[in-house]
Amino acid sequence: MRILCIGDVVGRPGREAVERCTGMLRQEHGVECVVVNAENAAGGSGITGRIARDLLAAGVDVITLGDHAWKQRDVFEAFTEFSTLLRPANYPSEAPGRGACVVELEGGLQVGVINLVGRIFMAPSECPFRAADAAIAELERRTRVIVVDMHAEATSEKVAMGRYLDGRVSVVMGTHTHVPTADETVLPGGTAYITDVGMTGPHDSVLGRQVKPVLKKLVTGVPARFEVATGDVRLSGIVVTVDERTGRASAIQRIQVGLEREARP
Repeated sequence: MRILCIGDVVGRPGREAVERCTGMLRQEHGVECVVVNAENAAGGSGITGRIARDLLAAGVDVITLGDHAWKQRDVFEAFTEFSTLLRPANYPSEAPGRGACVVELEGGLQVGVINLVGRIFMAPSECPFRAADAAIAELERRTRVIVVDMHAEATSEKVAMGRYLDGRVSVVMGTHTHVPTADETVLPGGTAYITDVGMTGPHDSVLGRQVKPVLKKLVTGVPARFEVATGDVRLSGIVVTVDERTGRASAIQRIQVGLEREARP
C-alpha cells in the first residue's frame, strides 16, 4: 500500500493546495491513506472544526497537529466530532482529544497514526519516546502499519525518534520547521524516515508568513503582526510504500507540487 504524508498546512493557501491536489496525488501515486499535519491551517495558527471537516472531505484520512493545537477555541469540540483529528500523544492524558488512532480504509486496510511533539526548544511536554511506546502497544493489536508524526524543532530529536522506532513503525515523518529535508530514507529495520516533510502553503514568504513584517521584527525587535503570505503556493510531502502484512516500508519519495495561480489571502 502507499501512504501520502503532507507537511505543515499554512492558512488558506495551504488548505487550497490540499483540497486541489489530494485527489490527483491519490490517483497518480496509487495512494490509499493520506495523513496531513494541519496545525497552522487556521490563519497560520491552529485548526477549527470547519477546516478539519473541509480537509477530511477533500480526501484526507488523518489530521495531526502540534504545539499550536489549542490556538482556536472551537478545536475542543472538533476533537469530539472527529476521531481522526489528533493532538500530540505526549500531552497530559487530561488534555482534550486523542494522540493516536486507527483509520479504516477501503478494502479492509487499517492504518495507525501517532502524533508526538518534541521537547527541545519547545514548550514542556511529557516524554515523546515513552508516549510512542504506549501508543504503539495499543495500535499494534489492530494493525502493523503505523505512521508517526514527530512535530519537533530539533533535528537531533527527530533523528533519534526515527532510530528509536525503526522496525516498530512504518513511517516517522518530521514536521514543524516547514523546510523539506533531503534525508528521506528507509532505515535498516524497515521504517521510512524524513526529518521534515516541508510546508504546504505560500513559499514566497518566511515559513508561510509575509516577508516584510518578519524582517521588521527581526531587524528592529519591534513586534509585528505576521500575516499569512499568498505567493508561490506549493504542496510538500512524501509518498511511502509499505507492505501491509509486515508494516515494513520499501520506498519513500519526496514530492512537491506547485499551484499554477496564487491562492487567495
